[in-house]
Amino acid sequence: MFPKYACANHAECGVGSPARPASLIEGNRYDTSIAAEIITAKYGFHLPVYRQQDLFAASGWAPARETLLNIMRSAAELLPPFISHLKQRLLATRHLGTDDTTLTLLLPRNLPALDPDNPRSARIHEVLQAAREAGNPSVTARMWAYRSIAEKLNIFDFTVSRHRDGPDQFLLDTGYEGTLISDCYSGYVTLDERSATRILHAACNAHARRKFFNAQANHPQLGALFLGMYRELYDIEQQGRSWEPAARLALRRERAVPVWERMRALLEGPLVKKLAPKDKMRESTEYLRKHWNALRVYLDDPLVPIDNNDVEQLMKQVAVGRKNWLFAGSVVAGEQAAMLMTLTSSALRNDLHVGMYLKAVLDALLAGSTDYAALAPDIWAGQHPEAIRRYRQEERQERATAKEARREERLGPSPAAAGESSGEPAVPG
Repeated sequence: MFPKYACANHAECGVGSPARPASLIEGNRYDTSIAAEIITAKYGFHLPVYRQQDLFAASGWAPARETLLNIMRSAAELLPPFISHLKQRLLATRHLGTDDTTLTLLLPRNLPALDPDNPRSARIHEVLQAAREAGNPSVTARMWAYRSIAEKLNIFDFTVSRHRDGPDQFLLDTGYEGTLISDCYSGYVTLDERSATRILHAACNAHARRKFFNAQANHPQLGALFLGMYRELYDIEQQGRSWEPAARLALRRERAVPVWERMRALLEGPLVKKLAPKDKMRESTEYLRKHWNALRVYLDDPLVPIDNNDVEQLMKQVAVGRKNWLFAGSVVAGEQAAMLMTLTSSALRNDLHVGMYLKAVLDALLAGSTDYAALAPDIWAGQHPEAIRRYRQEERQERATAKEARREERLGPSPAAAGESSGEPAVPG
């Protein structure tokens, strides 16, 4: 609703109305608050638009499903320059975690034309053409997540398949230099060689530990030995989690390295050598042996985490979503979903009320702002404390305190805690 005004008793003034703000859709019928609500509901609360219809209808507005989709698409069309800025910020950091998961992509009626300016165009055409020839109604696409360790940014990227084009184009073609924390998918493992050692691969220890956990039924004694050492390693990480990098590095070298030496001795010992070739425990030990160096990268870099769990948890945002909204209807829809998930996920990581943040971003972009740095979620959060979900920060602190209490109950207070209580410096050793 836009007000109109007239001067009483002065017909010559005519009817006037204030200038309308820039609109997402021609006609100025819907402002950015509606778009922010739709995007938050779909990618923050995983509600497909047909369920959102009922929520809006309960408030007195019964939009068509296509109307909601048009509003969301119009908002996404504003985002590419801003998302590109966030991506450049992420790629400027030296430590990234990554993971990917599946997403169903419906086969379009007409294949997209080859675009010589789009490096992914040939691969998109190849995959969709193959699906059409096979008579498949859809293809298994991929949503990738890249999480910066130093910056509070999560970037999502959509591809039509789990092909090396994903990490290659995101990391290699952009000249990225740094450490990549991930699972041992071949597309990641060989990045160091294909990047001429610009990219160092750090493997996720949670994957290695999980293999021993799943294999322990037939070899409980051997499984208990490996899992016990992994518990020691994780206790060490918990102890040094809040320490300064130099102190954390010293802690790892003093206490974690000997655990790895014991693990190496067990790996080369008689209990492992007598395992059958196709035994699950043998597969677990061979995985550890094959990726030994990559699993130990974190020992020499205090900014590298022991595992990739923080990134793997981002995959839940995709998994819960696709269980509700099921698929991407086109390549463009998948790419737009990646951009919208980037904003939603990064806002959540910064403990922001997603709708408030999205509306501010859309308002600024509609107004023609190119001050993308000020719109980045971590920077924007510092300028808008009213948009921060304080209760989430308090909950996280409570969980961390409880976890540390359980660790101390098992092992006793850490040297840092003991140093603080006695007035001595809180450093390991």
